Amino acid sequence: MNTPITLTPQSLNPEAFAPYGWMLGKGLATAPAAAAFSNAATDFWHEHAFDTGPGGQTEVLWVNYRIQDPNITALEIHLLTQQALIPLTGEVIHIVADSKPEGGPDLSTLKAFRIPQGQGVCMRPGCWHSSRVTSGEVACLMLTRISTTVDLVAHLSQSQPAVESELRPLEQSVTVTL
Repeated sequence: MNTPITLTPQSLNPEAFAPYGWMLGKGLATAPAAAAFSNAATDFWHEHAFDTGPGGQTEVLWVNYRIQDPNITALEIHLLTQQALIPLTGEVIHIVADSKPEGGPDLSTLKAFRIPQGQGVCMRPGCWHSSRVTSGEVACLMLTRISTTVDLVAHLSQSQPAVESELRPLEQSVTVTL
């Protein structure tokens, strides 16, 4: 029997999330940048160049998260595309792990991050993940690949084989502190 894992979510910061992808919403860059502008009316700056992988088309997806169960029984992975998640109406607890060489989740790299409303993350392809909320429902903006969404919906609703994603049950007990 494997030792149960209990995760305490940590605050989101660029360095801590770097093994899994990129933190979004870091704030206006203080160093001059070619893709940044600020005046009394507006600020905008380059945050990240989103990559859907070869032949992919970016999709803006609206996601409502409601699951409050602290037990993480499965993780999901997307093989071809980055995936960005930005909570719009509350905080999301996002659980992430790297992949083992054979492809499964490496539970020794498992971490949980609190993603506050208005910030976000962009996961690398091959990042195992799951999301939770502490109460109610949280609406999120997601950037992903259209074919990955179609593939996942066919798998979840019609039991079709997933090609661009995988959902894998965990063989070890994992709990996150909500």
